[in-house]
This record gives sequence, C-alpha cells and structure tokens, in this order.
Amino acid sequence: MFVAGATGVIGRALVPMLVREGHEVAGMTRTAERTALLQQLGAEPVVADAFDRERLHEVVAEARPEAVIHELTDIPRSIDPKRYAEAFERNNRLRREGTRNLVDAAVAAGARRIVAQSIAFVYRYGGGVLHAEEDPLAVEWGDIVEAVAALEEAVTGTAGIEGVVLRYGYLYGPGTSYASDGSQAEMVRKRRLPIVGDGGGVFSFIHTEDAAAATVRALEHAAPGTYNVVDDEPAPVREWLPVYADALGAKRPWRVPVFLARWIAGERAVQMMTSTEGASNAKAKAELGLELRYPSWRQGFAEALG
Repeated sequence: MFVAGATGVIGRALVPMLVREGHEVAGMTRTAERTALLQQLGAEPVVADAFDRERLHEVVAEARPEAVIHELTDIPRSIDPKRYAEAFERNNRLRREGTRNLVDAAVAAGARRIVAQSIAFVYRYGGGVLHAEEDPLAVEWGDIVEAVAALEEAVTGTAGIEGVVLRYGYLYGPGTSYASDGSQAEMVRKRRLPIVGDGGGVFSFIHTEDAAAATVRALEHAAPGTYNVVDDEPAPVREWLPVYADALGAKRPWRVPVFLARWIAGERAVQMMTSTEGASNAKAKAELGLELRYPSWRQGFAEALG
C-alpha cells in the first residue's frame, strides 16, 4: 500500500489501521523530518514531493503497491476569510498537478486502485437539501472548486485504474483545525467565531478516525466512483457551534448581523455561516458499508474535546 500524505490528519489515523490489517505500507512525506513519525506509525518512510513527477514515479514504482491512497493537502493552519482564495493557491495546485502526477505514477506502477480524498462542502446550493454524490459542484465559486473537480476527474476518469473519491465532511479530531489546539478552537475561545444572522448554514462533519476507517473500507468494498463520507447529523451553525464552544469550555459564541460579518470577514464567510448545505451519507452506508464510531458530532465533540 502506498499512502501519499501519510503524516496528514487522515494519514496519522489511517496508516496504523492499515498496518493492523496486515498491509505493508509505504508512507510518503515531502520532508525528511517526518520520517521518524512514519516509522512510529508503522510505515516505510518515503520522501518525495508530489510536484516532482520523476521522483514520484520512481518511489511509487519501488513500492509496487496494489493500491495508492491520496491524502495530500497543503492548507494553512489559519485562514483569513478575506484572503480565502489566496490561502488555497498551493492546495489547488496540489489537487490539480499533484493528483495528476500521483495517478499517472499509480498507473505506471501497476496499481489496481487509487483512493483519494475530496470534500463534501462544495456542492452547488439547491434549496436546503442534503446533497447526494450526483449533485453538481459549485465550480462557479472559482478556482478552489475547479481544483476539486479536476482532482475527482483525474481519479475517476483515468483508464487502467479503479478510482474512488471520498468526499469528507468537515474534519475534526487530532491535528485538525477543530482540535482543542486548532485554529477554529482558538477563534471560539477568543469569541471570534460568531453565529452570523440566523446561523442557518448546514455543516456535515466527520471525525478523522471515521474518515480513515472509511478509506480502509474503500480499498476493497467500494465500486469505483464517488462517496460522501460524513456523519449522520448535518446541523446548522446555530446548533453545533454552541455545543462545540461548550466542549472547549469556552463562552457561548456571539450573534452578529449579516451586514457586520460581511464587512469584517467577507462574503464567502457569510455564505458558509448562513447558506452552506450539508451532504448525505446514504450511498456510503449502502454501498461502502460506512460504519461510524462517532455517528454525531455531538458525541464526537464531547469525546474528542472533553
């Protein structure tokens, strides 16, 4: 098994699961400083950059994997909502160029399958529904979603390999921005993450352990295609944010009007807090056999942050 991005938030939960199931795992990181962590996780360390096409082909070929898992991301720890697009420029390139390089390397190495992470919160808004996998992505939002679409097309549309895309919900758990030492937690403690307007934006969450377990399932039990990997309780901001603050031991979030939030944080932040729509996990449960240790963020927040 070859795991690209093995020291990321999913990779750190995923690699030990694969090792416990008896898989030999080559874990890729782009910095030599993380090789010790990979060894602790049980993986054979591989140092390579997804943008170095020649080196990537070399290390994947050496691993001779049956399957390749794509968990590569490059997202800043904290993001200025008014500079949202700029913050994701490198991650967009990674989704396009890095994914293309990794898929081509997997095909060249004779891998049977590639499983790649995507996101479940870029569906085009459509009347407050929970979105299914066939619903369109909001590519009109610009480069971030266009890059997501490019990743998914490269994974599922390349001949010679079975492509599986897992659209994770908002990740929480160790190493994420929602962890007790993460950037979202810091903002909540400082009361800088308010409920905007009616707080009607619906979030679909998934704990990192559940996301990793779904990824293991996808190696053997998923037909090629796309799956939402989210928990059972999509919820509006006005419901989950106070519970999250309470789990952190923080004061309850402020409520601010839309016009003020738009002036402070910009239109994209307002949309996320008031208009974003959740995703359905029905397909993943029926076809992937998705099983959740944390079926609701309510339980997950209490256990992960309490």
